[in-house]
Amino acid sequence: MFPKLRKILLATDGSVYSEGAIREAIHFARQCSARLTVLFVQETNPEYETVGAHYFDLETADATKHLRAIKVLASHEGVPCEAFLHRGDKASTVIVDEAADRRADMIITGRRGRRGLAKLLIGETAAEIISKAPCKVLVVPKAAKIEGGTILVATNGSDHSYAAISEAIGIARCRESRIIAVSAMRAPDDLKKSRSLVYQAVAQAQEEGLWVEGLTPVGKPVDVILETATGRAADLIVMGAPGKKGVTGMLRGSSAEKVIGNAGCAVLVVRANKEASVLVRPGEKADEVRRSLESIGSI
Repeated sequence: MFPKLRKILLATDGSVYSEGAIREAIHFARQCSARLTVLFVQETNPEYETVGAHYFDLETADATKHLRAIKVLASHEGVPCEAFLHRGDKASTVIVDEAADRRADMIITGRRGRRGLAKLLIGETAAEIISKAPCKVLVVPKAAKIEGGTILVATNGSDHSYAAISEAIGIARCRESRIIAVSAMRAPDDLKKSRSLVYQAVAQAQEEGLWVEGLTPVGKPVDVILETATGRAADLIVMGAPGKKGVTGMLRGSSAEKVIGNAGCAVLVVRANKEASVLVRPGEKADEVRRSLESIGSI
């Protein structure tokens, strides 16, 4: 399903918003024979533990029950998993640290949580996980299912988007999926750059023998990605991480937040790995693809 996926960290808060993440985490762990770790972070502080001790104990009991239920679900699918209840003053910090300590290949989380402002596109915890995670992050809306049909990969020329292309190709190779590579133009003057980026993605996918389509529509990147994903019934969007790692609040207001917050499907956010050779640069193969695509007008 996902290439080289050995360790999965599922972050859950026990709310209905975690249902999709739980389902997909167990599914991927089974498909990939990956180790599954489930983490519930109970946000707390000394005052709350003392003054609100009764409610704190009830929360602890509910969290423990929730983790046990996930272990039962995983067991029914033949997936061994570890489940932990951690306490901390900030859930995202605990989750990111745990992912780093365990060298997780992927964090899977819901789009929202039981806490946070309803007006936000995605929950505060999910946003901070995406911004600071040491690995790729899969954000799963509660009703979303990743069934292996069409993958949309967005590219803007950043190192992270090149990593996203490589990731999308690896997934498609495992699942025999279709790939749609998209680079949006804000204006017709951007056509040359957008086509160059898409040519590279198409060339790399074709070298792997995959079905791939390249698109360079005019419009805001967010609108293009969401409309294309909906119109082509994509069940997974793959995109590069926005900005620099670890910038507090960096996701807020970004195109990535808007895509994740409004997509009907799951979104995989990929960060470039400087230890791996993931960058695709123009070459003879890309030139051949460019000439071929221009001749048939497929872009």
